[in-house]
Amino acid sequence: MKAILIIFDTLNKRFLEYDWVHAPNFKRLAEKTVIFDNCYCGSLMCIPARRELHTGRKNFLHRSWGPLEPFDDSAPEILKRNGVYSHLVTDHYHYFEDGGLTYHNRYNTWEIVRGHEGDAWKGEVKDPIIPETVPNIRQNWPHWRQDWVNREYMQKEDDQPQAVTFKLGLEFIEKNHTEENWFLHLETFDPHEPYFTHQKYKDLYKHEYNDLHFDWPNYGIVTETEEQVQHIRKEYAASVSMCDTYLGKILDLMDKKDMWKDTMLIVSTDHGFLLGEKEWWAKGVQPIYNEIAQIPLFIWDPRSGKKNEKRNALVQTTDIVPTILEFFGVKRTKDMQGKVLKETIKSDAKIREFGLFGTHGAHVNITDGRYVYMRGPTNLFNKPLYDYTLMPTHMRGFFSINELKTVELADPFSFTKGIKLMRTDSRLRYINPYIFGSLLFDLQDDPHQENPIIDAEIEKKMITALVKEMKENDSPIEQFERLGIPYEGEITSDHLVLIENRSGIKDKIGDTEIVWNKKGKSMFSLIMGFIPSQFQKQTSLLIEQEIKKNNTTEIDEDLLIQVFEKILPKNYIPLIKNMTKLVKIKGK
Repeated sequence: MKAILIIFDTLNKRFLEYDWVHAPNFKRLAEKTVIFDNCYCGSLMCIPARRELHTGRKNFLHRSWGPLEPFDDSAPEILKRNGVYSHLVTDHYHYFEDGGLTYHNRYNTWEIVRGHEGDAWKGEVKDPIIPETVPNIRQNWPHWRQDWVNREYMQKEDDQPQAVTFKLGLEFIEKNHTEENWFLHLETFDPHEPYFTHQKYKDLYKHEYNDLHFDWPNYGIVTETEEQVQHIRKEYAASVSMCDTYLGKILDLMDKKDMWKDTMLIVSTDHGFLLGEKEWWAKGVQPIYNEIAQIPLFIWDPRSGKKNEKRNALVQTTDIVPTILEFFGVKRTKDMQGKVLKETIKSDAKIREFGLFGTHGAHVNITDGRYVYMRGPTNLFNKPLYDYTLMPTHMRGFFSINELKTVELADPFSFTKGIKLMRTDSRLRYINPYIFGSLLFDLQDDPHQENPIIDAEIEKKMITALVKEMKENDSPIEQFERLGIPYEGEITSDHLVLIENRSGIKDKIGDTEIVWNKKGKSMFSLIMGFIPSQFQKQTSLLIEQEIKKNNTTEIDEDLLIQVFEKILPKNYIPLIKNMTKLVKIKGK
């Protein structure tokens, strides 16, 4: 028995459904596999999702982006211990950063390909030539410059990381297809931004565009022109078409070597991406809409022989690991919460009522396949919130000294094998999710999530399920406090927040009584979220003084903007102006 897992990064499921996107091999894949129409991710973004692909359990309630922990179960390592050879081929450069460095050594062997995005790969002291581009928040960041250095070394398609990655994957299959008991994990960073592809893929989407260079969207609201939006959607489609080409090479080799008779194939992604839908770019800064959360999943299981059939059962990323282990006759561990999909592949057997998903410190989301409930924090400052870890690294660095100064020893969780953990204050999020409030969508009537609904009975039902799912994940108890839901006891009207109105509400800033007006409370929470905790009290006092000078008690977003522009350092001002647009358009 053999198994191949192919993971594309940031693959928007809807781009595989649009008839204008050139993806013949994804259509061919659908004809050869079972297609899961109701698959949701669990822990986002990139590395938290990959931790799920090792452990088969969600991790976003306990910590932010980070390595595998010493207590984690790792499926490739379990296979290795049970006589199944595991091999990783990847160009996903987050594996080589501080926040991902414990994953690759869990396999028997691994090959890593360099050069995607701002991967610190090629060294050039002289600045690269960068064309004039649509304004981008990254333009002063080191990996913006590095990306343009890296592109110089990819003048041919064969030199691009995806091409090299699939070449190495094909070599492994060619070399080992007659052998038994192996697992190949093959993944590429594409179609993750930036959308750097060669001309033959762009030519599939010819269109008139005479504006600034634009192949790397911001993370935030859409401020670009309609021409720019449509252009970058086609740039993304070109990247999807490149992925399609290399997927086809795997399918060709499986056909040629008659591998369908004994080889499981799973194709999926870590999460999706917003490309202008709902006036949003990207992920991680907005509520987790289905363009991000609902992901493609294709599975061929040679034992059932089912293909070209759709499944509606609610499944998640955490189910991939138990399914692979079962295929090789290996039992999942007691700490794995994902389900084996064998019977669902055969007959659409139901395996769960609800699916839990989210990002650390953001909304905690739950769906039953029809309704999606996004529970936001009820605390203005998105507190209390902690990281629990024995591996104190973020994506590109260690936990800061200030974070480490907050360390306390925490009791074990059910899945930490009796080990106590370091508990640290979580660092500030780029966007405080409080500004959006909580949201409820009915996918049957509103599949694109354009019109949130208010329904007390459904909200109560979803909160009840949310509490149950969080408990089953052994969530830190303070997450319930952050979200304003009870750990024990009945769900009452006090816990229902969809009807919340933030305008006209009395409050205090310092000792000064005020009334929040329009979106003032959301603006206050957002900007204060950027202020380091040690300066928040001082900032609050300065705001109070400015309010008294203005001789007003009604505080709206426009007044706060004036105040913040006076008291904050000048380097904050561009950020404030950008955030102002976000609150005015999207804030509650």
